[in-house]
Amino acid sequence: MPTEAGKYKSPLAFNEAENIFQIFVKSSRPAPRKWFSDPGHRVILFISLLIVSACSTKPHVLKQTEISVPTSQEVYIVSHGWHTGFVVPASTIRSQIPQLYERFGDTPYLEFGWGDTGYYQAEEISSGLTMRAIFWPTGSVIHAVAVPERPDIHFPDNEVEVLCLDNHQYSLLIGFIEHSFYKDNDGNIIKSKIGNYGDSQFYKGEGDYYLMNTCNTWTAKGLKSAGLKISPAFKITAGSIMGYLSKHNKALTNRNTVAREAPSCQGN
Repeated sequence: MPTEAGKYKSPLAFNEAENIFQIFVKSSRPAPRKWFSDPGHRVILFISLLIVSACSTKPHVLKQTEISVPTSQEVYIVSHGWHTGFVVPASTIRSQIPQLYERFGDTPYLEFGWGDTGYYQAEEISSGLTMRAIFWPTGSVIHAVAVPERPDIHFPDNEVEVLCLDNHQYSLLIGFIEHSFYKDNDGNIIKSKIGNYGDSQFYKGEGDYYLMNTCNTWTAKGLKSAGLKISPAFKITAGSIMGYLSKHNKALTNRNTVAREAPSCQGN
């Protein structure tokens, strides 16, 4: 059963996954030359490179779009401890994907996250499932959630950052999110399981989930699509995303204070 807003079914398991990732990242130092001299290690490395090279890096950073919106918009990035996602005004994305209106109606906001098919949709998370999600390429899903009020109010216990995007930046972000959905030959998105919390739904996603293409890499790709100077490479954890946004917003605030101006976002 779905849980309350912003609460995953197995929060301790997500903490466990975060710990595994942190251990991996901290231990990812240049290997000694002796390691590569071992034939067995070279075989492992070769197989690993073959697997990763065969993976789909979709969805790609979007550089152009035919979507057009008339005004700037506020976009929220929400951290759930492990996953990060975008919360956007629902009107523009609904016009691009009418099935979202059929499913969620007139909700003012929609949250989107991208992740591993098995891990993201699992009722219970095991260490084995966590390791497979991290180290073995798998399919992906999009998690869509109706958000009935301003996101920073709706997710009071979550870390939330807000961005003011101009109309072109916002159009590119919406285009990136749209391209993250897998579509059939008729252009329809494909439902999967009921979502993790609140009024939510999983849909089949584009691209493969693996170590270098995670849920947080997806968020970084969305931010880059929107024109932010972020490198999606190695944006593996939620902390790496939220840390970048915190510094970005602080720098922007400082520049606007010096210039005696602030970005102005109009509602949808």
